[in-house]
Amino acid sequence: MIKVHHLFYSYDDQNLPVLKNIHMEIHEGEHVALIGPNGCGKTTLIKHLNALFSPGGGAVVVDGMDTRDHKNLKEIRCRVGMVFQNPDNQIVGMTVEEDVAFGPANLGLPPAEIRQRVDKSLVVVGMEAFAKRAPHTLSGGEKRLVSIAGVLAMAPRYIAFDEPTAYLDPSSRERVLNMIHKLHREGIAIIHITHDMNDLAGANRLLVMDQGSIVLDGTPQDIFSRIEAMKDLGLQVPQVTLLMRRLREKGWDLNTNILTIDEACMEISSRIGPVKEILSDSDSPAVDEHG
Repeated sequence: MIKVHHLFYSYDDQNLPVLKNIHMEIHEGEHVALIGPNGCGKTTLIKHLNALFSPGGGAVVVDGMDTRDHKNLKEIRCRVGMVFQNPDNQIVGMTVEEDVAFGPANLGLPPAEIRQRVDKSLVVVGMEAFAKRAPHTLSGGEKRLVSIAGVLAMAPRYIAFDEPTAYLDPSSRERVLNMIHKLHREGIAIIHITHDMNDLAGANRLLVMDQGSIVLDGTPQDIFSRIEAMKDLGLQVPQVTLLMRRLREKGWDLNTNILTIDEACMEISSRIGPVKEILSDSDSPAVDEHG
């Protein structure tokens, strides 16, 4: 597991700490979503998980290896992969396959093993047909998949995603999210920063940050039941969760621990019969905290 003990961190040009007494654990195989207002420290926190940043106080330990010990860095960065928000900051190869090969090549692996890892990773993300393409000719969604392939080629146990669906069209966004869910099903632990509450389906744990601290930690259903606390943090609750809550207040005997439209349709159908067009992905009016 990844253990974070009383983590503090400040940037050199700032007097106040960006991270304040962070204490948490992330177990192998978990799918953890990390949310919070802009500037609360989410990206700074995940950059500590693979030793891109070193603690200013406290410690981060990955599978028993302290990130402050330089002899551990190579192994830690193999175990904890990072997919950044802007894929152009992560892609370095002249072709897709060269980029995916960059990490394994820097480990000094034999050419045959590098080739095997590259081919396997591209197949996993569905980009094998683009192996010879120049990365700059790809769409934003395709670049993100190439970034994921590059991380997979390092054989990680954990992958941290920093808003991987930002600025993507709906089709590319769905493709990237499906890939994240697939990797989790295959046993890789996921740490996923997002501002979009619709991206949280599949997460079994939710961490909420504010002003450099973790203020809430629990299941998505538990966290989203605290509507007033989320509102005070300036964070939204999924519209479908609010809708189910309002329907229950109107007398419908419904489970309110619902995070997706498909779950809502199944729940309503189980109570009142088939649902045709009660809910819609994009055309239904917005539901706010006031119903």
